Amino acid sequence: MTVVIKIGGARAVDPKGALSDVATLTDDEDVIVLHGGSTKVDETLERLGIEPEYVETPSGVVGRFTDEATMEAFEMAMPGVLNTDLVASLQSLGVDAVGLSGVDGKLLAGPRKSAVRVVEDGKKKIRRGDHSGTIKQVNTDLLETLLDSGFTPVASPPMAGKDSEARSASDSRAAEPRDDGDEWVPVNTDADRSAAAIAGAMGATLVLLTDVPGILEDPDDESTLIETVETDAEFATLEDAAEGFMGRKVMAAEEALDGGADEVIVADANADDPILSALDGDGTHIYQEALQ
Repeated sequence: MTVVIKIGGARAVDPKGALSDVATLTDDEDVIVLHGGSTKVDETLERLGIEPEYVETPSGVVGRFTDEATMEAFEMAMPGVLNTDLVASLQSLGVDAVGLSGVDGKLLAGPRKSAVRVVEDGKKKIRRGDHSGTIKQVNTDLLETLLDSGFTPVASPPMAGKDSEARSASDSRAAEPRDDGDEWVPVNTDADRSAAAIAGAMGATLVLLTDVPGILEDPDDESTLIETVETDAEFATLEDAAEGFMGRKVMAAEEALDGGADEVIVADANADDPILSALDGDGTHIYQEALQ
């Protein structure tokens, strides 16, 4: 079995328990770690005197708007500080961890989105100047080479984005990026959806660790945890329950299962043995049958 684990980057998430579980799992399983870094990115922006900006999509999903300055801070925080620290921590636990970003070997690749649709004051608008991308391919050969060699990949955004805007406006083919490899640029992409793309491509089990026990019908009441999702009706209930940033996790779960993952688990990163307990039944478990 291959397990893809996404460790959240929120301030409330302590990765120590998850990293200890990774060390245990790698004795018997292939493990791929993805990590976020929202708090570290915000801290980096603050040091640079830049106010972070979050926007809401027409579908109600909340995400970061990544302008040029934010993209620079993103590159400093994610593949720089955070990835290096996690790799070093895993190596201290005896794991042969290898850090890489989605740009390395085009691990995560697709077109850049220079404009995004957002909702502001109840109105739909187009925001331009965005540095984000849509994942269209995963370099599974790279991951399998590392795993077969006994290494544990520890990956993060950014991704490799094909930038059609880099071409001359007079080029009549500007809407269709070339395949000559000359216009790849690092762009932001969501860490949950990055993990989903990898889990789907690898046919893996995906564990999305966050700062709550799972997806709750009532966000203020942990006793309303949705434990299993096996039917389309149950998935509809899950979508209705997911608010704010949790909506992105449900979107990631759907993408992972559509892509080939066998199961997605949303669970508490701060629980005792968070990954092992999630694989043993804790958290919210979403199965492929729910999308059929």
